[in-house]
Amino acid sequence: MKEISIEELEKWKAEGKKYLLVDVREEDERMQFHIGGEWIPLAEIPQHQERIPMDIPVVFYCRRGVRSAVAIHQLQEMKPYTNLINLKGGIGG
Repeated sequence: MKEISIEELEKWKAEGKKYLLVDVREEDERMQFHIGGEWIPLAEIPQHQERIPMDIPVVFYCRRGVRSAVAIHQLQEMKPYTNLINLKGGIGG
């Protein structure tokens, strides 16, 4: 599975690179803190696969990087995605 560090993601942002950021945490977690992007809770990923493009990098994140990895695996079982990236270690807190 492809991974990206928070530092590399910040570099992409600074460079203006086109990508989609997806938060797969629960609503209460997102309300406490988030780094932006679309919000699709892990349990809803299968119902919202049409929101995940196949033509730009899509970075998934959660607290520790586990749920985002699960989301990527779920999506890759449904379609031949090659552009999905896990935020290594998540966002903590």
